[in-house]
Amino acid sequence: MMNLSKFLTVFFAAALILTSCSSDDDAPPPVTPEEVVTTMVVTLTDGTDTVTLRFFDEDGADGPTEPTGTVSGALKASTTYTGSISILNETEDPAENVNEEIQEEADDHQFFYIPTNLGVSTTYTDKESDYENANGVQFTSENPVGLTFTMTTTADTGDGMLRFVLRHEPNKDAAGVSGGDITNAGGDPDIDWTFNVSVE
Repeated sequence: MMNLSKFLTVFFAAALILTSCSSDDDAPPPVTPEEVVTTMVVTLTDGTDTVTLRFFDEDGADGPTEPTGTVSGALKASTTYTGSISILNETEDPAENVNEEIQEEADDHQFFYIPTNLGVSTTYTDKESDYENANGVQFTSENPVGLTFTMTTTADTGDGMLRFVLRHEPNKDAAGVSGGDITNAGGDPDIDWTFNVSVE
């Protein structure tokens, strides 16, 4: 019969071997949480006039409060606007500026601007390399982010829709994505809202 001290020696040796064989390589990669977004303000200016598109969702999720969207006025035909987007989490007090988090995780975010029955075209004016990550290291990729952009209206007038989508962890290398085509982007929406817009 094995005595107790010999049994314990064998037991602890086996435990040590099992512990040393475990590997952190089996651990799943960390998941970047999606941002809580209550407010998106899109500002379009042509140098003299400003049009503001505002989305607001009080609970920042699929909660009981329905989100709302407002547009301050019509766009002008045959005009180029400078666009910027401000994202807030107003469930916090004071409100959290989500733009900062988007900039620090620029490689995990991209905006898409999608018109329907509206004569507009858009061009990204920022890219990942304009921003630094949370450790203060500059991104090197030229992939777009979309916090800033230009929007040009055609000579056509009328009513249509303009959809703004912020995708979390999109595939920025997929076909068309760097040019603003959402078709192959994948990822999850942090925000997705369509405004009713007029061009006069």
